[in-house]
Amino acid sequence: MEKTWKPVAGGICSIVGGALAIVGGVAFGLLGAWVTGMRGMWGPGMWGPGMMMPLTGNAFVLFGLPAIILGVVAIIGGVSGLRRRHWGLALAGAICAVFTPMSFLLGAVAVVFIALARGEFER
Repeated sequence: MEKTWKPVAGGICSIVGGALAIVGGVAFGLLGAWVTGMRGMWGPGMWGPGMMMPLTGNAFVLFGLPAIILGVVAIIGGVSGLRRRHWGLALAGAICAVFTPMSFLLGAVAVVFIALARGEFER
């Protein structure tokens, strides 16, 4: 089968989406660490019983760390798409890019391009 642009475009979308997910996860972690540090500096009396607490360090574990992990898998899958090897890994990376809010659209485009280019990957 002839080589087309689809796996390359899908791989690039997956890599960019993974990078956005990593940047978002790190930013979320830094924001959570900053808010946790500020809360410790302000003391417990700053927030009344009826007020909602801001983001804490646990937010990084709940949102930031999974975004970083999904971003890494998306980048690895994107490289696999660029090389036209391991179609399953390339598709998994594109799907991981879909599951992060920062790169939802890029991930959706990557899934379509990688899925359409299945025949171009080495077996």
